[in-house]
Amino acid sequence: MNTLFEVIWIFWLASEILLNRLFRSKAKASKELDKNSLRIIWLTIILSVTTGVFIATMTNYAIVQTNLLRYTGMVIILAGIVIRFTAIKTLGKFFTVDLAFRDDHKLINTGLYKYVRHPSYSGSLLSFFGFGLSLNNWICLLVVVVPVLISFLYRINLEEKLLLEQLGEAYANYKKTTKRLIPLIY
Repeated sequence: MNTLFEVIWIFWLASEILLNRLFRSKAKASKELDKNSLRIIWLTIILSVTTGVFIATMTNYAIVQTNLLRYTGMVIILAGIVIRFTAIKTLGKFFTVDLAFRDDHKLINTGLYKYVRHPSYSGSLLSFFGFGLSLNNWICLLVVVVPVLISFLYRINLEEKLLLEQLGEAYANYKKTTKRLIPLIY
């Protein structure tokens, strides 16, 4: 049973590392636009996940007393990965892991972007939620999800400011018709 969890966790981590390495923009301005948000996100992820796993091995604040939650968490991680990669595929050449804006950049409002403005972050957050659930520990769930959510919200605010500056009224109208991360809710 643990092998399945480890394989899924390693696949998830490896996919994020590959994205981080392969999809950095080449734009010189991206470092200034990014305001260290990518670094903050990675530091937060490393600290949160490490702390969560440590707490899970040292304490027993089980959410439920069955292994069902571990499997549910794994399914949620995989669903998050699918959502994230679907969003990335929809963005195509406009996707980068750092904040950047291309000269030919255009607003994408199809696919998952029809329902939320940041489905890639939604999918990633869903995976972190699933990871926290798979540890089956209330404290771990909070330690993993809350800091990552805060770091993502910091990044989303920077990204939305950039998109508003670059796309103007088109993005302002898009913001009025879509939610940020969760369809129909937020």
